[in-house]
Amino acid sequence: MGRILIIDDDRSICELLGHILENDRHQADAAFTGAEALKAAADGDYDLFLLDMQLPDVTGLEMISSLAELRPETPVIIITGHASIEDAVKAVKAGVYDYLQKPLHADQVLMAVNQALERKRLLEENRYLKETLNEKYGFDTILTKNKAMLSIFATIRKVADTRATVLITGESGTGKELVARAVHFNSGRRNARFVPINCGGIPETLLESELFGYARGAFTGAVGSKPGLFQSADRGTIFLDEIASMPQSLQVKLLRVLQEGTYYPLGSVTPVEVDVRVVAASNQNLEEAVKAGTFREDLYYRLNVIHILLPPLRDRKEDIPNLAQHFLGKYAKEHGKAIKGLEPAAQEQLMRHSWPGNVRELENAVEHAVAVCAGQTLTARDLPERRSHAASGGGGSMIHQTLHQARDEFEKQYIQALLKATGGNITKAAVMAGIARQNLQLKIKESGINPKAYALNREKS
Repeated sequence: MGRILIIDDDRSICELLGHILENDRHQADAAFTGAEALKAAADGDYDLFLLDMQLPDVTGLEMISSLAELRPETPVIIITGHASIEDAVKAVKAGVYDYLQKPLHADQVLMAVNQALERKRLLEENRYLKETLNEKYGFDTILTKNKAMLSIFATIRKVADTRATVLITGESGTGKELVARAVHFNSGRRNARFVPINCGGIPETLLESELFGYARGAFTGAVGSKPGLFQSADRGTIFLDEIASMPQSLQVKLLRVLQEGTYYPLGSVTPVEVDVRVVAASNQNLEEAVKAGTFREDLYYRLNVIHILLPPLRDRKEDIPNLAQHFLGKYAKEHGKAIKGLEPAAQEQLMRHSWPGNVRELENAVEHAVAVCAGQTLTARDLPERRSHAASGGGGSMIHQTLHQARDEFEKQYIQALLKATGGNITKAAVMAGIARQNLQLKIKESGINPKAYALNREKS
């Protein structure tokens, strides 16, 4: 299925081509002048242009040049009459994919269109693979000596090449997306796209159109149609992070995709068929969400075919030295510094910290240390302040609290530190914490913290 712009001043030809294409499940828009076509091409993400060589305001060859400059990777098929065959041949020699001769026949049109779309898809996949496979997405990207993590990798190897949906749970920052990528790039879908989306980071009103696309006229401003991320992930994998944040209206639509492999774009009555593997992730307890009535039970069981629970970093501290050295090498190269390793005191501090932000927090700490380090070895003084305090043995008073009280107290202090660092900016603080903005707002309210106080501090500074 492709999105195609028909450029022809003959409205009957546009209607004929639109009918032929839409019957083959393509999306078709029309432009009747060169100016209209260039505006549509600039505003819309088209997979193919069908161009008549005779337009009222510009020649076909001029139009080819303008389209090539605007959308160099989008193929063009010429529509031509007998009188302009010579120009059509010149256009093909200049890089146009093919030409169709009037009168048009449905079989002829669909053969040329589908061949052009398949060629474009292959070129895009080749480019995508060159970009992504230069990075390492195998199991060696997740450094571990932990038995639980090694068991998880064994599970991934067993299920990666199946069609089973995968649900990854664990605290924020434990590496859920990295595991999802390992599932994808060790499967038979590795040559197609891995498409990640954070369901908690997109407003509810936009999430449906992002996932499933929309048809022309679906809402005010929808001057053309747009494919969604499920279509982009066709034959590949879509990673739905923070799945618990998905509204129930979309949960129903997702369940249909999982069960039937079809969905309807927003405002469309034509179903779209996709072959997509779904990997979902959540840092919340979905079973509790089901009991609370915020998450559909049938969707939960449909997602939870293969369940991977990632342990927090505090439960796999044997991995901290290797992870820290890995991040050190990464950021030393990025910042152009010749840093060899960590001094024993710095490593001891890292080992003693509780890491509520997990691997993401460790990575941020090492990046901070690399940025401020003036020598060839990271010292304890280079580490962020909160890691130093954590190592100084300040937890003695906590033994007089319950575990729940101690966690609440630490969470409050952590949120206060985030707000102080961001000047009260909740959005930035949520990004640093690796959770949805709405979740952080709820925690701020529960902890009785006033973010405005930190905004005032920023203004005074």
